[in-house]
Amino acid sequence: MSDIPRRTVSRTAKLAGLPLGVAGRAAAGFGRRLTGGDRDEIAAQLAAKSAEQLFEVLGELKGGAMKFGQALSVFEAAVPDEYAEPYREALTKLQAAAPPMPMADVDYMLTQQFGRSWRSRFTDFDETPAASASIGQVHRAVWKRDGREVAVKVQYPGAEEALRSDLRQLGRMSRILQPLVPGMEIKPLVAELKDRMEEELDYRDEAAYQREFAAFYEDDPDVKIPRVVGSAPKAVITEWVQGRPLASIIRDGTREERDHAGNQLARFHYSAPDRTHLLHADPHPGNFGILDDGRLLVLDFGAVARMPDGMPPELVTMTKYALERRSGDLMALMRSAEFVRDGARIESEQILGYLAPFTEPLGTEEFHFSRRWIQQQAERVGDLRSPEAAIGRSLNLPPRFLLVHRVTMGTVGILCQLDSHVRLREIVAEWQPEMFEPDAPTG
Repeated sequence: MSDIPRRTVSRTAKLAGLPLGVAGRAAAGFGRRLTGGDRDEIAAQLAAKSAEQLFEVLGELKGGAMKFGQALSVFEAAVPDEYAEPYREALTKLQAAAPPMPMADVDYMLTQQFGRSWRSRFTDFDETPAASASIGQVHRAVWKRDGREVAVKVQYPGAEEALRSDLRQLGRMSRILQPLVPGMEIKPLVAELKDRMEEELDYRDEAAYQREFAAFYEDDPDVKIPRVVGSAPKAVITEWVQGRPLASIIRDGTREERDHAGNQLARFHYSAPDRTHLLHADPHPGNFGILDDGRLLVLDFGAVARMPDGMPPELVTMTKYALERRSGDLMALMRSAEFVRDGARIESEQILGYLAPFTEPLGTEEFHFSRRWIQQQAERVGDLRSPEAAIGRSLNLPPRFLLVHRVTMGTVGILCQLDSHVRLREIVAEWQPEMFEPDAPTG
C-alpha cells in the first residue's frame, strides 16, 4: 500500500515534533547569544531552520498537513522580511511536489475506481507522476477513445483517514504552531479546512464543479478550464493542459509577465461569482498557470462554493460606502449585517481607516500589489497596541462571509507575491458595477 504515513500515532508524532523543534532551536540560539553570537544572524538562522522543518514535515505527510501548508502559502507575502526568504523557499518546494505514490498503489486505486481493465481506456499511461497534490497525484496519459492527452488524478490510499487525523491534530496544536508562521492566523484556517473536507474527498463533486466552470468559460479569451473526461469517487480524468506555473512567474517573471498574470487572476476571481454563481475556493499558486496564448489556466476544483447571489451584496455595498466615505451608512450596514460585535463602542470614522486596505486598491486606476504593502497591512492589525487592532477586536466576521473573505485575501496574497500592477477598479467595475454607480433615486 501507499507510502503515505497513515497511522495516526506516527502522523501525530511528526506534527507534535514541530513546536518541540522550534523550542529546542530557540534554546540553542539563546545559548549562542550568551556566548556573544550576533542576534540578527542567529534569528535568521532559527527562522530558516524552522521554516525548513515545518514544510518538510507538511510535504512528507501529505493529507491535511500538506493541505494546511498549501493554504499558508498564499500568505507568504505578508511574512515579515526577516522571515520571508526561508519561508518562500520552503513553500515553493511544498507547492511544487510531494513524495510520490508507488505505481502499485496507483494501480490498486484505479482498479477500485474503474475496474481491472482500467489500462484499456488509455493508449499510453506515464507511470511517473507529473504532479503531486495534498491528497492525490496526477499522471499524464493518452485517452484511447479520441487520442487526446489527459491528466489522471488519483487519490492516495488512506487519504481520508490521514486528512481527518491531521486536521484534528492541527486544530489542537494551533496555539503552539502559531509562532512558526508569524503574521498568520492558524486556528480559523484549520477550522475552514475541516468544514470543506468532505467535498474534497469525493472527486465526483470536483468533476461536477469543474464541468460547470468549463461550460461558463468555454472559448473565453482570458480563462481556460480543462474539460472533464471521466470521474469516480477517488479518481478524475481531465484534458491535459499545460501552462507556465504561477510559482515560476513569482520566482523569475518579467515585469510584463507579472502584471499580466496578476490582472488575469484578479479577473477570474472577481468575475466567477457573478458569472457562474460559483467561487473557486483554493487560491494558491500551484492551482494557476499562464498559457502561451496569455489565458489563465485554472486547476483543482475540489474546493468550490456556490454563490447564488454572486459576490455578496452586503460586501459590495459596504465597499461602495467605504469608497464614498459614507461612514454613517457604512456603520449602520455593518451593524445590521452583524460585522460589529454586540455592545462594541466604535466610531464611524474609525471604520473607514480600518477598511483602507480593502478600498485602497480600488481608489486608483492601477494598483501596485507588493510584499511591502501587504506586510504593512499585516503590521497594522497585528500590533496589539495599534488603534487598528483595537478596532479589529470590536468587529466580527459572520460565518456566511468567511470563505469569500479568505479567498479574496488569498488572491490578494498571490497578487503581492507576483508584485503585480493590477487595474483592479476596472475589473471590479465590470462585474460589480453597482459598487461605483450612484444610488438609485428613492420615492
